[in-house]
Amino acid sequence: MPPILYAHPFSSYCQKVLVALYEHGAPFEYRRLDEGEHMAELAALWPMKRFPVLVDDGRTILEATTIIEYLQAAYPGPEPLVPLDPMQAVEVRMLDRFFDHYISTPQQKFVFDALRPEGTRDAYGVAEARAMLDTAYAWLDRHMAGRTWAAGGHFSLADCAAAPFLFYADWTHRIPPTHANVRAYRARLLARPSFARAVEEARPFRSFFPLGAPDRD
Repeated sequence: MPPILYAHPFSSYCQKVLVALYEHGAPFEYRRLDEGEHMAELAALWPMKRFPVLVDDGRTILEATTIIEYLQAAYPGPEPLVPLDPMQAVEVRMLDRFFDHYISTPQQKFVFDALRPEGTRDAYGVAEARAMLDTAYAWLDRHMAGRTWAAGGHFSLADCAAAPFLFYADWTHRIPPTHANVRAYRARLLARPSFARAVEEARPFRSFFPLGAPDRD
């Protein structure tokens, strides 16, 4: 029986795992959380009701990065998404954390704030998130100079994280034209077949983006 993935197509963290699965070509059962009783099944597995969640061989695996690490160990693909060389793996894991904490986290601050009722919004927190994204974009632009992918010469776990997080971050707080390396990297990620597939699967849900999905990408 293939592993079961509980995920929603429009979720950035779910897209992170889907990109890894599509890169590997690994078989899996996709229990989409917009269909059937899958959300109730997820809640029984993980009371926090956060996703994605992977179930395989009696194990319940939480959190996108951990799921990708598990898939590499249990269902290795043609190219490892975490390098086998320990020092190269350190860089990949470091950049995975960078995209999680300094691109996704401030981007989601904008989104969660937009979902709050009027009078309870956090303008100061949003300003902090904007400043963090500006700093992260500038750092990443320097880092990506002369690079195709985030770590080393191969597509990796770090790029699985970068793809959805930069995708939504640019909708939320536009990557400025001065950061040409970041903009070019985002374009390469969008052209990658694994992420292009995830983007298309999520397209029907764009009206749910609380800040208004731009008419592009």
